[in-house]
This record gives sequence, C-alpha cells and structure tokens, in this order.
Amino acid sequence: MSLVRGLAARPWIAGATALVLLGVGAAIAWQVDKALGLSFTPADVPSEELKPAPPRELEPVPAIARIEAPADKRVALAAAAVTAALRERGAGGGAALRVSLTGPAGEAFRLRRSGADLVLEAATPAGAAAGLYTVADRIRSGAPLLPPGDEGRVIKPRLGLRLVDSGAVGVDADPAGWAGSDDYSLNTDVVGPAVRSAPPYVDSGAVAGISAQFRQLVDHSLAQGYNGIVVQGFLEYVTFDGLGVYPDGDQHIARARAMVEHFGPVWRYAADLGMKVYFMTDMLALSPPLRSYLKRETGGMDTEDTRLWSVYQAGLREFFTSLPYAAGLMVRIGEGGDIYKFPGWDYTSEIAVKTPAAVRAMLRALLEVAGAGERDIIFRTWSIGVGAVGEMHIDAESYDEVLGGIDDPHLIVSTKYCLGDYYSHLPFNHTLEMGAQRRIVEFQARREFEVFGALPNDLGALHGAALRRFLAANPHVEGVWTWTQGGGPLRAGPRTLYLREGFWQLYDLNVYSAARLAWDPEADPGEVTADWARQTFATDPSTVAAIGEVMAMSRQAVTKGLYIGPYANRTVKALGVHPPPMMWIFEWDIVTGDSAVLDSIYSVSRDHLDEAIREGGDAVEIAGRMRARIAATDPATWRDPALRQRFVDTLDFQSDLFETLGAYRTMFLRYAHWLDTGDPAARSAWEAARDRYVEARDAHLARYEGNVDLPAFRFPAADIGLDRAERDAAMAWLARILLALLVAAVLVGAFWRGRRPPGVAAPHALWVGLTRPWRVGDLPPPATALDRVLVWALPAFAVVLSRAAYSWFASPAHLTLTLGSWLLFAAALRVLLGGADPYALWAALGGAATLRTLILLVGTASRGPGRYWFNFWTDPTARAAYVTAGFAAFLWVFVAAYHALRGGYGLGARPATGRVLVAGGAPVAVFGGVVAAMGLEDALTIWNDQMALLPWGLSRILGITVFLDIPPWLPKAATAAGAALVAAGALMTLRRHPTKLAS
Repeated sequence: MSLVRGLAARPWIAGATALVLLGVGAAIAWQVDKALGLSFTPADVPSEELKPAPPRELEPVPAIARIEAPADKRVALAAAAVTAALRERGAGGGAALRVSLTGPAGEAFRLRRSGADLVLEAATPAGAAAGLYTVADRIRSGAPLLPPGDEGRVIKPRLGLRLVDSGAVGVDADPAGWAGSDDYSLNTDVVGPAVRSAPPYVDSGAVAGISAQFRQLVDHSLAQGYNGIVVQGFLEYVTFDGLGVYPDGDQHIARARAMVEHFGPVWRYAADLGMKVYFMTDMLALSPPLRSYLKRETGGMDTEDTRLWSVYQAGLREFFTSLPYAAGLMVRIGEGGDIYKFPGWDYTSEIAVKTPAAVRAMLRALLEVAGAGERDIIFRTWSIGVGAVGEMHIDAESYDEVLGGIDDPHLIVSTKYCLGDYYSHLPFNHTLEMGAQRRIVEFQARREFEVFGALPNDLGALHGAALRRFLAANPHVEGVWTWTQGGGPLRAGPRTLYLREGFWQLYDLNVYSAARLAWDPEADPGEVTADWARQTFATDPSTVAAIGEVMAMSRQAVTKGLYIGPYANRTVKALGVHPPPMMWIFEWDIVTGDSAVLDSIYSVSRDHLDEAIREGGDAVEIAGRMRARIAATDPATWRDPALRQRFVDTLDFQSDLFETLGAYRTMFLRYAHWLDTGDPAARSAWEAARDRYVEARDAHLARYEGNVDLPAFRFPAADIGLDRAERDAAMAWLARILLALLVAAVLVGAFWRGRRPPGVAAPHALWVGLTRPWRVGDLPPPATALDRVLVWALPAFAVVLSRAAYSWFASPAHLTLTLGSWLLFAAALRVLLGGADPYALWAALGGAATLRTLILLVGTASRGPGRYWFNFWTDPTARAAYVTAGFAAFLWVFVAAYHALRGGYGLGARPATGRVLVAGGAPVAVFGGVVAAMGLEDALTIWNDQMALLPWGLSRILGITVFLDIPPWLPKAATAAGAALVAAGALMTLRRHPTKLAS
C-alpha cells in the first residue's frame, strides 16, 4: 500500500494528474477545432440583372430563293439550316445567297449586299458554315440579316474553342429508370445500350440508335455556334497491345477492338463536319487486369512514378492510332470510383492522383504523347478533397503549386466559371484569371443543383459577366465548354434528355446563350433570350415579351427559393473542404436534416433571421407572378400549345416546391432559434411551422411523387431531423432527472456521516472511485448485497440511460459502440482479476463512469442532444470546454483503473499497466474488426443516418469517406492497434513470480 500512502501524503500528485489530463483534453479540443476548421466569411457574389428585351415585330422574311455554295459537307449542312429557317418563316422571292470562299480566315466571315443578292465571304469552309448558321439564326429570330453597321464587317468568334458535352446521347429513356428518383449513380457512358457482356460485345442495332442521337446533337450544336464536342471514353478502346496487360484471349482485347470498329465511325461524324472531337476519362482509369499489371510491373500504384504513367502513355498512343481524328484527351482526377461505374463492365476509376507531384508526372507523360501527334490534353481542375490538389480549383496558391511552370502548348486547363460547383451565390473563379496555360471556361446549362433545369433559370447575364471578367484579366482564355446534359446523376431528377425527352427546351436557352456569348461576350442577354423564345416557343411579340419577363424573374425565384441568402452569401469552410452555399438541400433533391448543416445555417443567419425566413415567401410570390404571366398568353400564339402547357405545369411545380421548402426553412430556423435561446415563443413558432411543413410536404408528395417529369423532392433526411427535434424536450427532461439523481448519489457518497444504512456504502465507494481511486483499497467490504450490486448497477444504469438519451433512443449503432466498449473494458478487467473481490474495481470504474456521465448530462440537460450538438457546431468556447473536460474524464477512466489495480489489489506498476492495456485494447480491436468487416463507408452511413449529424446525402453520392478524405484502411489500423495493445498488455501482465491478488 505504499502507493496509497504516498498519494495520501502528497495530494498535489492527484492535482497534477488532473491538470495533465485537462491539458491533454485541451490539446484534443484544439485539434478538434482545427479539424473542423469552421469559418464563414463574406463572399463576393456577383450581382445579376437581366432586363427583358422590349417587344418588337419580326423583320420581313428575306427574299432568298436559292443558295449558291461550294461543295463541302459542313457548308451543305449549314446551307440546309438556312433553307429550313426560310421554309419555317414562309419565304418567297428570287434573290440568292451566294457563298464565296474568299475573305477572312478561320471561322471569320462577312456579309454584304450585291444588288438583290446576299453575299457571304469566308476563306474556309468553317467560316462559310459559321456565316450560314448566323444567317439561319437571324431568320428564325426575325432579326435583320444585316443589322446596322454589319455590311462588310468581319464577324469572328471571340473564343475559338466552343465545346459541348455528349448531351443525352446513349441514355436509356425508359421512364422506369426514373421511377422513385433515387438513383444517384453518376455514370454517363454514352455507349451503354450497345454494350454486351459476351461476343460480339457490341450490339450493332443499338449502335445505330446511338449514332442517330449523336448526329442530331452534332447538327444542333453546330447550328448554335459550337465547334467541338467531348465524348466519354478511353480505356474501353485500348488493348495495350504488346505490353501484356491483357493476356492472349482476354475478353478486354476483343471488346476494345469491337468498340473501335463500331463506335469509331459514330464519333467520326462530328470530325467530318469540322468539329474537334475530344474524349474524356477519369484518372486513374482501371480494369482488374490493368490494376494487377500496374502492381506487378511498376512497383505498385504510385502515381508519382513515371513507370506507372509509361503504361498509360502506351495506351494513349494506341488510342490516337485507333481513333486518328481525336483532337485530344480530357482528364479529370478529382472524382471517380464505383458510383461512376457502368453496370456489367469492370472498367472503373479511382481517385489516386492526389499530390502535385503526381499531377505533374501524369501531365508530362500524357503531353509527351499528345504533343507528338499535335493533339491536346485538356486537364480539368475540378477536384474534391483536401490539400493542394483538392483546392486547385478555387485557390490561387494551390493552382500554382500544382500547375505552375507547366506551359506546354498542347495543355488546356478547363475550370468551372464559379468558385465551387454549379451553385448560385458563388463568386467568379479567380483561378481563371491566372496561369500561363491555355484556359477554357466550363458552364452547366442544365443546372443540376437547381432542379436539373426543370425550373426557368436564365443564366445569360451571369455567364456573360463571367466571360467579360475572365477575358479582361487573362489573355489565355480561349474557349468554353457547355454541359448540355452532364453533371450529377442522370436519373435522380426529372426525365429531361437533351433534344429527346421532357421539357429540355427550357434549359436549351443556356446552351444557346453560352454559344452566342462565346462568339460575342458583349451580346445583350435579354435580346439573346428573346431570340431563343422566338425560335422555340412563339413569334408573337406579346408572347415573346411575356416569356422574356418570366425568364428575367427566374434567377430571383431560384436564388431565393433554393438558397438561404444570409448563409449562401458566405464562403464556408468546414472539415477541410468548402461546403456549397445551398447545403440545406444536399444534394440535388435531398432536403437535409442534419445538425451540422442546419445549426450552422442558423448561426450565420441569426442576425438576419427574419430575412432568411422571408426569402422563402418571396420566392413563392415571384413564382406565382411568373405562372400568371405565362398563363395569360394566348395558346394560339405558341408554336405548339403543348409547350405552353409544359411551361405552366413547370411553374405550378415551382410554386409548390417553393411553398414546401419555405415551410421547411421556417421550421428548422425556428427550431434552431429555440435551441439557441430557449425562448418559449420560439418553440411555439417552431411548433406552428412544423405543422405547416408536414402539411406542405404531404401535399407535395401526393401531387408529384412518381412523376418522372416533375419529380417530388425527397424528405427522409429532413424527417429524421424532425423526429430528433420532437424528442429533444423529452430527452432534456430525462437528462435533468438523471443528472439530479447522480448528483444526489454523489452528494450522499461525499457527505454522509455516521451509520450507513443499506445502499449508502455504494455511493460512498463511487465517490472515492471518482475522486481518489488510489484509495479504493481502503474501502471496507460492503455490509449488504445491495451495496455490492449498486456499486456497479448505478453507474451502469446511468451510462446506459444517458447514452440512450444522448442518441434520442434512436441510434442502435451508437449505443452498440459506446455501451459495447464500456462492457468489454470492464469485463476484461474483471476477468483479469481472477477470483479477487471486484468491489474495489467497480468502485473505481463506476466513479470514473459517473464523472464522464455527469459531464455528458450537463451538455444535454438544457434542451436535449439537439442543444448539445448546436453548441458543438456553433459555439467554439462551449465546444472547447466540453471536449477538454470530456476527454480528460475519458482518460480518467484508465487512470482510475490503473490506481484501483495498484491500490486495491496490490499489483505492481507493470502488471497493472498491462491489464489496463489489455482492457483498453479489446474494444478497439473488436469494434475495429467489426467496422472493417462491414466496410468503413457502410458503418459510417448507418451511424450517421441514425444520429443525423452530417448530411444524409453524403453517403448516397460519393460517400462520407471520399468527401472527408477518411482513409478506408482506418478500421484495419484500429484493429491492429487494438490487438497490439492487447498483446503488449498481455506480455506486461505475465509475471515471473505471481503474487496473490488482494481480496
């Protein structure tokens, strides 16, 4: 008992121990704060002002009877577009449109009169075709063929490279694929319907259908002013001939050859019409044999190793040989994985290029091949993750670290126009204003995060302002890439397939305007919108004016109805990444209910709470005005009255959606207000808002659930959050009652004097274990069986009930982990005591558990676990205090166990330490193994779904581990660490001269 006497004689040692533990707790709190990295700073959000064009009558139809043009495939197609426009307008007359291959070079052209004829002069077929498409566009828009000042003026595009994606080519239009609207696969393979798992591997009949869709897209894109297209595909066309990646007879070889044979001519169609055809891949692109080959022949999967990239160099050379018309390869490294995998194929991708050195090694290798064939490598800076590669899309220093000094003339760097993903309320991307590389700007026409283009959403003013800014700042900006269909899951939203299905005409405006602005960034967006309306819906001036007014209001409706302004106008950083400005809808159609997002939105909006709530009502009011304006138009003035009805139906959906979302925003903001203040009026306001939300949600689902054209939003995550909110008050009362009982028990144990009736010795023992575990050996044996039971049952009851309340009685996963860990720890120590009386051990462990439980109950007693997490996410001081005290109390459990074994059972330092290590390592090893067997992503998904702490959508999209860059090997490492602790403890526990444990 020398240890006990020493501590009793020197109480400062106990104080020093407590200070050390609190110091460790404070260090952990600092690390937690650093890991969370929460910051909210004002964002430089560009203003948008779209003024509708004033009404005007159509110009008379030009009196063109014939077109005289040189024999050229692309010129003939453009001339056919002029003929179709004249036919549509009802042309008549005897004048000619004569095309002469003399004049300005490239895509430039000029128009002039020659008597009654119109003459188009261009030095190249590309220029002649561009001029003819311009004439066709003016005819269909009812605009003058030669506006004032255009006679003889050279017209050329401001941006020389104007790309589109592959649209809806190859997408299966079966409505069953959209039923339920919960398929979040991001695969966009254009060849899917034609792929077969067995020879001949490609269905030629399906190829014909894909080819027809591709030709339609190419013809439409050329007419709008684009000159390039990006098609998915790379690895599936490559055999790695001569390398031995695929052994003789491997199906990958036959499949790749079939792909080249059948699809090579399909994509060539665009090249034959003068379009640049780029192919697109994620890196690393992999197949199982290729992965094995890389591990075997290149020393692993080290993406900084040139040996790995030499394999892809060989593949790229073969690719360019097999598809000689390919203009280059577009590469993305920032996303990948099984969510992009096409069912039935074993081709996949992996996010493995994660360091600046790896990016530079990849680019140098690919550029060496591309440069030899005068082709380009387009590198997309979009990336998800942490570090320089994860930040290069939005951070100038990271961009320079990754790409600085790589100035190859065959490298084009492609970047989204906004500082993040395709959301509103984001600044323009300043990384497009720097760098010596050739640059192109990415735009998304079918805005995935704004209901996939299902709502009116005129982006012309925003895109025009972005282009003007980038061109003024960076002379290397030379092009745009417009996504007509791409971005996000194909089937998690409305069944709108560009040029094929649904109300695709609505977002075709943004495809059309992006091309017009790429030709002339100074074009008036309102006039562009009016031209689109005339070509798409109606030529009647009053109807065109109504559509223009509606589209001019569209951005206000979207930015108020789908965003919460006081929060959205901030640049946010959390957990090492930049969450988007929407978040309360995360992502696409998932209305979230997690505390991290909703509490943070409230915290930022706290001083503007009424404004944040009012915006929802404003959006509903704007949507109503938009609907009334379209409904007032005469159906007879529309080209197709069915399109008018689609427009009205869309605006009905918008009003209903904004009504539902407005009710939800009011509900969760009012609830957070109550969590923050405890004001009874705030709780009453929340209860009223809750009832409105439930009613609106049910009506929304009743009206739109199962509708594949205008699908209902999804509310399971929101409803989980609501369920937890409805339990908070009860959990708070339970925590208060339990806290009072525990405090009473502690006070009885600390201050009871005199004769101790049955049941009092146990609280006293727990008090000693809580404050002086080295003195548990001095405790007299309990006089009654009741005290023997209470000494472990009371803290066990408190631990179980407090953790159940903390998890709202709704998270079996959390309870299994926490209670299972306590049980394994205590059971291991008990087993290691052998036949000794466990009373002293239970007193020490029970006292430590009581201390940890008291701290938890203080955090949940005010307004339940909701308030606990509110403080964690929004109050750095409260968070630091709790983590410091909580972690110190956690460590105190091990200290108490150690001192109990020494002071209560006479063990030496080594065997006592060994037993604590065994007991501490057992839960780590067991639950690490359980999580490893389940898979870390699945385990985190189950836990988060039940606790509603992080967005429910994280695991439905790329996965929690991918978003937060959590290593997938972590559970295995934990299992190994736990097993190592057990083994080390077992070795320390073995003694040469066993001593009898004190009883």
